Amino acid sequence: MAGVGMKDIKRRMKSINNTKQITKAMELVSSAKLRRAKEQAEKSRPYFLTLYNTIKKIAQNTRGVSSTFLERKDVKSKAFIVIAGDRGLAGGYNSNVIKTTLSSMEGKKEKVVPVGKKSIDFFQKRNYDILGKFSGIENMDFSNAKEIAQVCIDAYMKNEVDEVYLVYTEFKSTLIQEPKVLKVLPISFDKEDENEKREIIEYEPSAEAVLDYIVPKFVAGTIYGGIVESFASEQAARRTAMESASDNADEMISKLELSYNRARQSSITQEISEIVAGAEALK
Repeated sequence: MAGVGMKDIKRRMKSINNTKQITKAMELVSSAKLRRAKEQAEKSRPYFLTLYNTIKKIAQNTRGVSSTFLERKDVKSKAFIVIAGDRGLAGGYNSNVIKTTLSSMEGKKEKVVPVGKKSIDFFQKRNYDILGKFSGIENMDFSNAKEIAQVCIDAYMKNEVDEVYLVYTEFKSTLIQEPKVLKVLPISFDKEDENEKREIIEYEPSAEAVLDYIVPKFVAGTIYGGIVESFASEQAARRTAMESASDNADEMISKLELSYNRARQSSITQEISEIVAGAEALK
């Protein structure tokens, strides 16, 4: 019986070792992708910070500026751009961003623009009103963000939705990734500091025309930033999950090795006892 138990233990150790090789490889791949994603995020941030500050100056320094993108509406319908991953095995990354979206919807089936296969699968299966769907997040660039932005802007301009929100995962560190909900339409800013001096700026042909030209680029830039942040967060979450899986595999193998040694020792002891008993019987 001991021999049978030892065979089972060895078989399980081999299976866990094979799994560990896979998780270790995935951890290394995620680490490499994470480095590239962090670099991409750092390079892209100055672009939309400049756009944001430009729009803010126009809105705050120009009295009576009128733009559809600044208009406050009676909110009857919202659209959510939900950025998740194309694959799993990333801990709670995908489920956390979807839970954050559902809590922001407050139980209503709002319109959605799912980005990433996991997001598409979730909202399609539950028959949400999908304005557009986009997968292949790893290879997305600014042109893809412009397509997503255009889908939302078109729905906003046609009064199909009154507000547009971006749900993404902010990359804070390798161990911390936080789901965020950001309103992208209509554009809103914090209340201006009363002591802050206004700048006198003239816009050609008009402040409204400049604002209407910049806002779609700002929305696309914000979405692209969310994609970059989310992809970095996904790789960090997957790296952490695979590292944890590899550590658990090591722990399980250590326990199995101990069980194997005990079973082997028991088998040897039993064989010695049988030999001694046989020798005694021959006397």
